[in-house]
Amino acid sequence: MTVLNEIIAGVREDLAERRVSLAQIHDMVASASPVRDALLVLSSEGISIIAEVKRSSPSKGALAEISDPAALAKIYQDAGASVVSVLTEKRRFGGSLDDLVAVRNAITIPVLRKDFMVDEYQFYEARAHGADMVLLIVAALSVSQLRDFAALTRELGMQSLVEVHTEDELVRALEISPQIVGVNSRNLKTLEVDQEVFASLIPQIPNHIICVAESGITTRSDVEFAQKSGANVILVGEALVRGSDPAATMRALLGQG
Repeated sequence: MTVLNEIIAGVREDLAERRVSLAQIHDMVASASPVRDALLVLSSEGISIIAEVKRSSPSKGALAEISDPAALAKIYQDAGASVVSVLTEKRRFGGSLDDLVAVRNAITIPVLRKDFMVDEYQFYEARAHGADMVLLIVAALSVSQLRDFAALTRELGMQSLVEVHTEDELVRALEISPQIVGVNSRNLKTLEVDQEVFASLIPQIPNHIICVAESGITTRSDVEFAQKSGANVILVGEALVRGSDPAATMRALLGQG
């Protein structure tokens, strides 16, 4: 069993414990705050940042305590983040839906629910708790799931960040006509990072699609490499939460001193 499969098994177990009736979750969706336009903010000139609230990871273990995710999200917003990503997977990443709600209520920019979306219910759950974007990991989904989940995301008014790691996954991703594609330099099955994935895959993505470079971005040179490969956006978590001054780290990544 790969690391990805182990994570998904845990996600399904945790989901079974918190699942409410469809009637209840639909009522929650109906009363949720309006969706914020992530596509618009990620389409701006220059490089944009999706800044992540991330306590731990399977590859690095504990990263930061983050007792107040809302306060961290406000720092990200004030420092120029376009979107804030919130890990909601509990077992490996130490996240929760409570974190998502707290962050969404504290800032005015869009929020990405970063989780392993493998069940239709999770999409209603994401919107009910304020998500403006969700993650679709191609490696974790069948062809029909990818198509159906992308359609459901659109139906709920949210944007999908469609994540790929290989050329075969990119081919599958492009078949659903995505607006935002993330190229992850970390292989989720082995947890190994190879930034050459940016150079090999990003140039194959049509120019009208927003391209997000994910994982392993810790220095200004990493950002420049991603941009040179064709990325419009970078997603950064570890480098921000491990430092003592996330705002200064963001400025350094953006080349602002």
